[in-house]
Amino acid sequence: MSAWDALPLGNFDGVYEGQRYGVTRTERADGRQAWLWAEALGGTDRISGNLYRLKSGAQLKPCEMSDEKVMSFVVKVKPISASKS
Repeated sequence: MSAWDALPLGNFDGVYEGQRYGVTRTERADGRQAWLWAEALGGTDRISGNLYRLKSGAQLKPCEMSDEKVMSFVVKVKPISASKS
């Protein structure tokens, strides 16, 4: 999940498939669970998922969407600004 880890923690804006998104990525202090929420700015698209880091490997649990949609976003989104949170 190196693409997931490469995204900034906290809030940032990013571009995905030509659309600007507001994105939040958080992680539990122990690093075993991470959460991603993205919302198209000026649109209706949403991306949401949890990543669990288990001994058997990482497991993605998207929220009401396909794994493919979340992973496509994680791999292709280009961060353009970040704010500390």
